[in-house]
Amino acid sequence: MTGETVSVVIPAYNAARFLAEAIESVFAQTVAPGEVIVVDDGSTDETAAVALQYPDVALLRRENGGIGVARNTGIAAARGEFLAFLDADDIWPAGRLAALLARSGESGADVVFGEVIEFGERTGEREPTPGFVAGSGLFRRAGFDRVGPFREDIKVGEFIDWWARAQEAGLRVETIPDVTLRRRIHTSNTGITESGSRVDYARVLRAALERRRGS
Repeated sequence: MTGETVSVVIPAYNAARFLAEAIESVFAQTVAPGEVIVVDDGSTDETAAVALQYPDVALLRRENGGIGVARNTGIAAARGEFLAFLDADDIWPAGRLAALLARSGESGADVVFGEVIEFGERTGEREPTPGFVAGSGLFRRAGFDRVGPFREDIKVGEFIDWWARAQEAGLRVETIPDVTLRRRIHTSNTGITESGSRVDYARVLRAALERRRGS
Protein backbone atom coordinates (compact mmCIF):
# COMPACT_ATOMS: atom_id res chain seq x y z
CA MET A 1 0.00 0.00 0.00
CA THR A 2 1.44 3.39 -0.98
CA GLY A 3 0.93 6.94 0.22
CA GLU A 4 -0.46 7.85 -3.19
CA THR A 5 -3.82 6.62 -1.94
CA VAL A 6 -3.86 9.20 0.91
CA SER A 7 -5.39 12.69 0.82
CA VAL A 8 -4.23 14.98 3.62
CA VAL A 9 -6.62 17.76 4.69
CA ILE A 10 -5.27 20.68 6.74
CA PRO A 11 -7.88 23.21 7.94
CA ALA A 12 -6.23 26.55 8.71
CA TYR A 13 -7.58 29.70 10.31
CA ASN A 14 -5.10 32.50 11.09
CA ALA A 15 -2.43 29.81 11.23
CA ALA A 16 0.49 31.58 9.54
CA ARG A 17 2.62 31.17 12.67
CA PHE A 18 2.53 27.36 12.60
CA LEU A 19 1.35 26.25 9.15
CA ALA A 20 4.77 25.83 7.52
CA GLU A 21 5.89 23.43 10.25
CA ALA A 22 2.70 21.41 9.84
CA ILE A 23 3.06 21.16 6.05
CA GLU A 24 6.74 20.26 6.26
CA SER A 25 5.97 17.45 8.72
CA VAL A 26 3.66 15.96 6.06
CA PHE A 27 6.27 16.18 3.31
CA ALA A 28 8.89 14.70 5.68
CA GLN A 29 6.97 11.41 5.89
CA THR A 30 8.80 8.30 4.75
CA VAL A 31 5.77 7.56 2.58
CA ALA A 32 4.59 10.59 0.63
CA PRO A 33 0.83 11.25 0.47
CA GLY A 34 -0.96 11.54 -2.84
CA GLU A 35 -2.20 15.05 -2.21
CA VAL A 36 -2.10 17.74 0.46
CA ILE A 37 -5.05 20.15 0.69
CA VAL A 38 -4.93 23.27 2.85
CA VAL A 39 -8.29 24.92 3.45
CA ASP A 40 -7.91 28.59 4.40
CA ASP A 41 -11.00 29.17 6.50
CA GLY A 42 -11.32 32.92 6.03
CA SER A 43 -8.00 33.85 7.62
CA THR A 44 -7.05 37.49 8.09
CA ASP A 45 -3.32 36.83 8.44
CA GLU A 46 -0.74 35.38 6.00
CA THR A 47 -2.06 31.80 6.14
CA ALA A 48 -2.73 31.64 2.39
CA ALA A 49 0.67 33.14 1.56
CA VAL A 50 2.39 30.45 3.63
CA ALA A 51 0.48 27.66 1.86
CA LEU A 52 1.30 29.13 -1.54
CA GLN A 53 5.01 28.74 -0.82
CA TYR A 54 4.55 24.98 -1.35
CA PRO A 55 3.86 24.12 -5.02
CA ASP A 56 2.67 20.61 -4.10
CA VAL A 57 -0.06 21.96 -1.81
CA ALA A 58 -3.57 22.59 -3.14
CA LEU A 59 -4.97 25.71 -1.48
CA LEU A 60 -8.72 26.16 -1.12
CA ARG A 61 -10.14 29.41 0.27
CA ARG A 62 -13.54 29.97 1.80
CA GLU A 63 -15.35 32.29 4.18
CA ASN A 64 -14.84 31.48 7.83
CA GLY A 65 -17.14 28.67 8.90
CA GLY A 66 -15.26 26.72 11.54
CA ILE A 67 -13.17 23.56 11.57
CA GLY A 68 -16.01 21.21 10.60
CA VAL A 69 -16.83 23.27 7.52
CA ALA A 70 -13.16 23.59 6.59
CA ARG A 71 -12.50 19.86 6.89
CA ASN A 72 -15.62 19.04 4.86
CA THR A 73 -14.48 21.46 2.15
CA GLY A 74 -11.18 19.63 1.88
CA ILE A 75 -12.84 16.21 1.97
CA ALA A 76 -15.14 17.18 -0.91
CA ALA A 77 -12.08 17.93 -3.05
CA ALA A 78 -10.07 14.89 -1.93
CA ARG A 79 -9.53 12.00 -4.33
CA GLY A 80 -7.69 9.45 -2.18
CA GLU A 81 -8.80 6.06 -0.92
CA PHE A 82 -7.76 7.25 2.54
CA LEU A 83 -8.21 10.53 4.41
CA ALA A 84 -5.75 11.94 6.92
CA PHE A 85 -6.23 15.13 8.92
CA LEU A 86 -3.75 17.56 10.46
CA ASP A 87 -4.65 20.76 12.25
CA ALA A 88 -2.48 23.65 11.10
CA ASP A 89 -0.80 24.07 14.50
CA ASP A 90 0.07 20.39 15.00
CA ILE A 91 2.84 18.14 13.68
CA TRP A 92 3.08 14.63 12.29
CA PRO A 93 6.05 12.59 13.58
CA ALA A 94 8.23 11.01 10.92
CA GLY A 95 7.01 7.57 9.87
CA ARG A 96 3.45 7.97 11.14
CA LEU A 97 1.81 7.63 7.74
CA ALA A 98 3.76 4.48 6.87
CA ALA A 99 2.87 2.87 10.21
CA LEU A 100 -0.83 3.64 9.87
CA LEU A 101 -0.95 2.44 6.26
CA ALA A 102 0.76 -0.79 7.23
CA ARG A 103 -1.76 -1.59 9.96
CA SER A 104 -4.66 -0.61 7.73
CA GLY A 105 -3.40 -2.91 5.00
CA GLU A 106 -2.90 -5.80 7.42
CA SER A 107 -6.26 -5.46 9.16
CA GLY A 108 -8.59 -3.92 6.59
CA ALA A 109 -9.75 -1.51 9.32
CA ASP A 110 -11.87 1.51 8.49
CA VAL A 111 -9.88 3.67 10.91
CA VAL A 112 -6.48 3.25 12.53
CA PHE A 113 -5.37 5.49 15.41
CA GLY A 114 -1.99 5.96 17.04
CA GLU A 115 -0.88 7.78 20.17
CA VAL A 116 -0.62 11.53 20.82
CA ILE A 117 2.02 13.65 22.51
CA GLU A 118 0.91 17.08 23.69
CA PHE A 119 3.57 19.78 23.86
CA GLY A 120 3.84 23.53 24.30
CA GLU A 121 6.06 26.35 25.45
CA ARG A 122 4.40 26.46 28.85
CA THR A 123 3.48 22.80 29.25
CA GLY A 124 6.64 21.11 28.01
CA GLU A 125 6.23 17.67 26.48
CA ARG A 126 3.80 15.19 28.00
CA GLU A 127 3.81 11.41 27.91
CA PRO A 128 2.17 9.68 24.92
CA THR A 129 -1.48 8.75 25.37
CA PRO A 130 -3.96 6.86 23.16
CA GLY A 131 -5.31 9.43 20.73
CA PHE A 132 -8.83 9.10 19.38
CA VAL A 133 -8.63 12.46 17.61
CA ALA A 134 -8.76 13.39 13.94
CA GLY A 135 -5.07 14.16 13.58
CA SER A 136 -3.85 10.86 15.02
CA GLY A 137 -5.74 8.60 12.63
CA LEU A 138 -5.98 7.30 9.09
CA PHE A 139 -9.50 6.95 7.70
CA ARG A 140 -10.58 4.70 4.86
CA ARG A 141 -12.72 6.94 2.65
CA ALA A 142 -15.46 4.36 2.17
CA GLY A 143 -15.83 3.98 5.94
CA PHE A 144 -15.73 7.72 6.51
CA ASP A 145 -18.52 8.23 3.98
CA ARG A 146 -20.65 5.62 5.75
CA VAL A 147 -20.58 7.86 8.83
CA GLY A 148 -20.94 11.13 6.94
CA PRO A 149 -19.25 14.53 7.16
CA PHE A 150 -18.36 16.54 10.23
CA ARG A 151 -21.07 18.64 11.82
CA GLU A 152 -20.89 22.24 10.65
CA ASP A 153 -23.20 23.86 13.21
CA ILE A 154 -20.81 23.60 16.17
CA LYS A 155 -17.50 25.30 16.92
CA VAL A 156 -16.01 22.58 19.14
CA GLY A 157 -16.66 18.87 19.58
CA GLU A 158 -17.08 18.11 15.88
CA PHE A 159 -14.79 15.08 16.05
CA ILE A 160 -16.40 13.78 19.24
CA ASP A 161 -19.70 13.87 17.35
CA TRP A 162 -18.21 12.10 14.32
CA TRP A 163 -16.54 9.46 16.49
CA ALA A 164 -19.84 8.72 18.27
CA ARG A 165 -21.54 8.23 14.92
CA ALA A 166 -18.67 6.05 13.70
CA GLN A 167 -19.10 3.73 16.67
CA GLU A 168 -22.84 3.58 16.05
CA ALA A 169 -22.18 2.73 12.40
CA GLY A 170 -19.97 -0.17 13.45
CA LEU A 171 -16.75 1.00 11.82
CA ARG A 172 -13.86 -1.36 12.33
CA VAL A 173 -11.16 0.40 14.36
CA GLU A 174 -7.55 -0.58 15.06
CA THR A 175 -4.84 1.10 17.14
CA ILE A 176 -1.05 1.06 16.99
CA PRO A 177 1.45 1.88 19.77
CA ASP A 178 3.30 4.48 17.63
CA VAL A 179 3.02 8.23 18.24
CA THR A 180 1.15 9.55 15.21
CA LEU A 181 0.46 13.13 16.30
CA ARG A 182 2.25 15.89 18.18
CA ARG A 183 -0.52 18.21 19.41
CA ARG A 184 0.57 21.76 20.18
CA ILE A 185 -0.94 23.45 23.23
CA HIS A 186 -1.05 27.25 22.98
CA THR A 187 -3.32 30.19 23.71
CA SER A 188 -4.90 30.10 20.24
CA ASN A 189 -6.19 26.52 20.47
CA THR A 190 -9.84 26.32 19.44
CA GLY A 191 -10.81 24.88 22.80
CA ILE A 192 -9.52 28.09 24.39
CA THR A 193 -10.59 30.70 21.85
CA GLU A 194 -14.03 29.12 21.52
CA SER A 195 -14.52 28.56 25.25
CA GLY A 196 -17.89 30.28 24.98
CA SER A 197 -19.01 27.51 22.61
CA ARG A 198 -18.43 24.68 25.06
CA VAL A 199 -22.18 24.28 25.17
CA ASP A 200 -21.56 22.49 21.86
CA TYR A 201 -20.21 19.52 23.81
CA ALA A 202 -23.57 19.22 25.53
CA ARG A 203 -25.29 19.39 22.14
CA VAL A 204 -23.10 16.56 20.85
CA LEU A 205 -23.90 14.41 23.88
CA ARG A 206 -27.61 15.15 23.59
CA ALA A 207 -27.62 14.20 19.90
CA ALA A 208 -25.89 10.89 20.66
CA LEU A 209 -28.40 10.06 23.40
CA GLU A 210 -31.33 10.89 21.12
CA ARG A 211 -29.95 8.61 18.39
CA ARG A 212 -29.66 5.76 20.87
CA ARG A 213 -33.22 6.26 22.09
CA GLY A 214 -34.47 6.28 18.51
CA SER A 215 -32.60 3.14 17.46
